[in-house]
Amino acid sequence: MANIQWYPGHMAKAFRQMRENLNVVDIVFELVDARIPAASRNPQLDEIITNKPRLLIMTKTDLADPDETSRWLTFYRQQGIHAIGLDSRDHKTPQTVTKAAKLVLKDKLAKDAERGIKEQPLRALVAGIPNVGKSTLLNHLVMKNVAITGDRPGVTKKQQWLKTPTNLQLLDTPGVLWPKFEDPLVGKHLAMTGAIKDALLAKDDIALAIIAFYRLDKPQAMIERYHLSPAIFETQSDVDILLTITQKLGFRDDYDRAAERMMLDLRRGKLGRYTIEKVATYRTTTEEA
Repeated sequence: MANIQWYPGHMAKAFRQMRENLNVVDIVFELVDARIPAASRNPQLDEIITNKPRLLIMTKTDLADPDETSRWLTFYRQQGIHAIGLDSRDHKTPQTVTKAAKLVLKDKLAKDAERGIKEQPLRALVAGIPNVGKSTLLNHLVMKNVAITGDRPGVTKKQQWLKTPTNLQLLDTPGVLWPKFEDPLVGKHLAMTGAIKDALLAKDDIALAIIAFYRLDKPQAMIERYHLSPAIFETQSDVDILLTITQKLGFRDDYDRAAERMMLDLRRGKLGRYTIEKVATYRTTTEEA
């Protein structure tokens, strides 16, 4: 798979605006995709956030492997990062996020109380990569449709302030990537989950990456979804499996169409709950680096 890059002009502008607004917020909500908790963290955010209090919110936990989500939350907390996992559509989401934000800011809030300062709305900058579920989360925090949502990257193009019934003021920002992926696996994982535009890559490359993942992780889910032979992963290559799935779907030799169906099935949970990046693998890789 070719090295994938996608850095539209509005993303560079968004970073500049984040820097400008950081001094007017109390906390940063950093959103990451629970299916790719490492690849969906933008390393440039660390340069911008510096010492500003941060709450890491793992979104799309309803699509991710719950056991692996628990491991990732433990891992991040061990790193000293306040982290929570969310299915943003849960009706308790506003209370969960507000409670977590107050926990991160407990020292500040205690000092304000000692000085007799009345409780003020907490101001948060909401940041994350494209298609991480930011607009969905904001709509549920505000409890009405105020942010455009879509199953594709780059929906939000400008910043806006939003108020929640739980006394939060949220600065919505566009999803932002970074100019260069040092690890090619990062580009692959972002492509599989739809964080970059599909037009930037060959669909069959992504389909083959999906097949390779399920071969090692959950082959039965793919066998059941596409009515494959129980022994197919033992007898066929990834390319042959893609050809078989294409035929099973009735697409003849239209492999791109089959690949697109597989991509949609993966992203919408039709292939079961999955986490592409495992904590154990990530620990080993970072320790070796």
